[in-house]
Amino acid sequence: MRLNIVSLVLAAATVCVAPLAHSFEIEHRQNFASKAAQPVTLRILSTADIDLFAPLILSFQAENPKVAVTYHAVSSTELMRALQDEQAPYDIAVSSAMDLQTKLANDGFALAHRSNETNLLPEWGKWRDHVFAFTQEPAAIVLSAKAFANLPVPQTRQDLISVLRDHPDLFRGRVGTYDVRSSGLGYLFATQDARTSETFWRLAEVMGHLDIQLYCCSGAMIDDVSSGKIAVAYNVLGSYAMARRDAKANIHIITPQDFTTVMLRTALIPTTAQRPALAGQFIDHLIRAAWLDETTDSYPFPDINRDPLASNTSLRPIRMGPGLLVYLDKLKKRQFLNEWENAILQP
Repeated sequence: MRLNIVSLVLAAATVCVAPLAHSFEIEHRQNFASKAAQPVTLRILSTADIDLFAPLILSFQAENPKVAVTYHAVSSTELMRALQDEQAPYDIAVSSAMDLQTKLANDGFALAHRSNETNLLPEWGKWRDHVFAFTQEPAAIVLSAKAFANLPVPQTRQDLISVLRDHPDLFRGRVGTYDVRSSGLGYLFATQDARTSETFWRLAEVMGHLDIQLYCCSGAMIDDVSSGKIAVAYNVLGSYAMARRDAKANIHIITPQDFTTVMLRTALIPTTAQRPALAGQFIDHLIRAAWLDETTDSYPFPDINRDPLASNTSLRPIRMGPGLLVYLDKLKKRQFLNEWENAILQP
């Protein structure tokens, strides 16, 4: 992994940002100032944790010193609400929920962008010149090293099912996953798992029997595994877990050998963008960092593999395109959530 979190520079670049009137929930606000006398401001709405994403912003500013950046971190569902329902004026939208990004573009809420950089992307790395991938991030299982000190470390979902069934007293109330009713990424991971294998539903039922803990986001799950509050976190963003050097000694990060779902984090330019040309430059910057090995030190995510199945047949990359819209159909989504609740929310 290429990682260089420049915390001191980030702290120096941080100032308070006055919130705008809106009804969607912003989790974190960060402003990256410019020393220019008359800076131009790029507004980014993103699901990425700011500590992880900051190096990409700072490297962009190093190339474009007259640009200030306002960064608002939100959940994937709140990002959708901001752009689709409120048409908030952001220049860039970055999200891990590929299906919601695809829906925004499909429904006319994204601008097209074409450049030398976007032309270099493989077909699976973009959609209709509107949605652009700049990461490959696996869904992982994160385990407490202490809890599994005397247990076999599961390498597949069936292994995990077996260890949970064999030790219910150890794991009761200590298994976590996304609340897919409110987490867009959690819903994406769950629906992709269900499409790939029936093992997902068996695992869901086993976890449901153990008083499962439901979470909004990967960071909170990793925190609780590291502290020992929970012993297992299922479908965590592997990139976030790998970046947590403070937690390294306390956790095991497992990419399941039966299959590993791989998400593409994507960026698009909303139709409400006030600086679409500058937004296009930022997307090109993301592509160069991710795909062309440029600005290497500032790229905080796992390296992109252009042919992931050739090197690891257990990887299951999620493909961009209209197929992602299937589970966003209201009837289909309600049916899936009913099945999920029946499995997970057991008395």
